[in-house]
Amino acid sequence: MSFASGLKTIVVATDLDGRAEAALEYARKLAHAYGARIVLAHGLDPLDYASVAAVPGKVLRNLTEQARATLDQMSADLVREGIHSHSEIHQGEVAQMLVDVARQYEAGLIVIGTEGRQGAGPVVVGAIAEQLVRLAPCPVLAVAADYNAGSFRPVPGGPVMLAMERNEATAEAAATACSLAETFHRTLIVVHARKPEQAIAFLNPMATTVKEFGIESEGRFPVRCIVKDGKPGDAMVEAIGQFQPSLLVVGVKRASETPGPHGTAFTLLARSRVPVLCVPPAAGVVAREQETCAGAQF
Repeated sequence: MSFASGLKTIVVATDLDGRAEAALEYARKLAHAYGARIVLAHGLDPLDYASVAAVPGKVLRNLTEQARATLDQMSADLVREGIHSHSEIHQGEVAQMLVDVARQYEAGLIVIGTEGRQGAGPVVVGAIAEQLVRLAPCPVLAVAADYNAGSFRPVPGGPVMLAMERNEATAEAAATACSLAETFHRTLIVVHARKPEQAIAFLNPMATTVKEFGIESEGRFPVRCIVKDGKPGDAMVEAIGQFQPSLLVVGVKRASETPGPHGTAFTLLARSRVPVLCVPPAAGVVAREQETCAGAQF
């Protein structure tokens, strides 16, 4: 299922004090463009990722009532804009809560907010977003609260950027980036981080990679291909500073092969204010890989 055909429902992680406003703004733009509804999902505190285990019952009830009133108002505002919307309040671990809501409504996208450069917001939510994309049945979009501030403000009509990192999610990420570029009438900038051995041999990996994954706009939107030397995370951060995209799309594997608990997606989420759309492999690709792994066991 393509990004466009699957984006009928968007789940947005919401809070009670406005830190998710940037995430909701992006969700609204996508809902209008793709004709999707928005489900507002609220945990006890989806941006701080607090545990509910030690919260007294009376306090929890008051928080739930406050959340319901706030979410009802937010939902009513969306309906007045012409976006069908309703809300869900759940208790428990936030990543799993969002996955459960996304599965319940067969969502095509989960949108979460980060606290931007202030404090540990990007790092904390980067970890949660990566956990989400390992589990979620759909892409996950992380939007920093201050993505639209100061020198980090996207250029009006800024391009869609695709991090071309070859893995099982590359084809799905490429198709998603093409859909966004065509829908919003933006230039698609495809960035490939070239490995040292490729740079030494003067190889251009983009020449075959772009055609292999079907990135041919046929006049529907402009495409630029950029090759950067260095580690993928560093190369993408440099490209973001150079081109100021409105959105970065990156394909994310279900399991990280990078030493430590996180991969390239975490690096980008932690270091960039630009909204990052993490796209997992298509369901069929995951199933085939699981079958291959199962067949290899003795």
